[in-house]
Amino acid sequence: MKKSIKIILFIFLLFSLWYLFVKPSDYIINFESKSLPGTINQSIKLWGKGLKTTTTLKQEDLNHIIQTFAFSDSVHDYHWSIIPIHDSLSKVSVEIKDGNLKNSIINKLKVPFTKTDFVKRSEKTVYDFMTVLKDHVDNFKVTIEGEEETPSKFFAYVTISKEQFNKAKGMMDNTNFISDVLLKNNIQFDGLPMVEVTHWAKKTDSLTYNFGFPIKKLDTLPDLGEIKFKYLNPKPALKAIFNGNYISSDRAWYALINYAENNSISIKETPLEVFHNNPQMGGDSKTWVTEVYMPIEITSAKD
Repeated sequence: MKKSIKIILFIFLLFSLWYLFVKPSDYIINFESKSLPGTINQSIKLWGKGLKTTTTLKQEDLNHIIQTFAFSDSVHDYHWSIIPIHDSLSKVSVEIKDGNLKNSIINKLKVPFTKTDFVKRSEKTVYDFMTVLKDHVDNFKVTIEGEEETPSKFFAYVTISKEQFNKAKGMMDNTNFISDVLLKNNIQFDGLPMVEVTHWAKKTDSLTYNFGFPIKKLDTLPDLGEIKFKYLNPKPALKAIFNGNYISSDRAWYALINYAENNSISIKETPLEVFHNNPQMGGDSKTWVTEVYMPIEITSAKD
């Protein structure tokens, strides 16, 4: 009997040591979202940029983000884990820990028994994000259309490097410039504005892309300085239609990547976008249309 009690006490001691000093979180909050991990990932980052309390953010991969919040009286780490459940649903687990060891131990002792200020602040912070995320998800739609060739066009463009969430700003900053130069040189437009992504670093959210307009092919190419010309050859691709603000059209990129993975299709993560609406004309952004193409990787047949 005494031996059994000793074993139980030893196990309890080990558990207590693990719980107080090793367990990576003081409190965990779980919720679900009708969206893909890429949408949640970008929403966490953009939401964090607008908060005065966010000091640092580290991305381990698309599904794991660490945010540090510096409140007036403490520093808290939020470990976001995004788990895809199916094509339109993800689970999010937020592990929250006080950066001060003493505070962390106190939190772990109190959390199971009472709703502390730490718990209230954690729940409010996560709930604020959930509200922002739901509002965002309700304001766009992605429809996968399957395989289709990319447009075949002669293209006048400028090359832009931006953070991913600033892609639309790069377009807005250059639309009038490109249009004015083409018109002054009597160059005819031949289609809707386009973005051709040439490099996408997902870990750092950095993009390099060509933005411009399809034009009628020219016999002689003028020197227009920053504006360059190229022919966009048709390529096999996966196509989606994005309805929503162009700032968020990259949500369709993640949907196409998810579709490719689920259907064992090799792709190049260099999307091409065609924009049907002029944001300067206003209107309901949920009716705006973007064609989004994700090129399919062509593997040469081996003898």
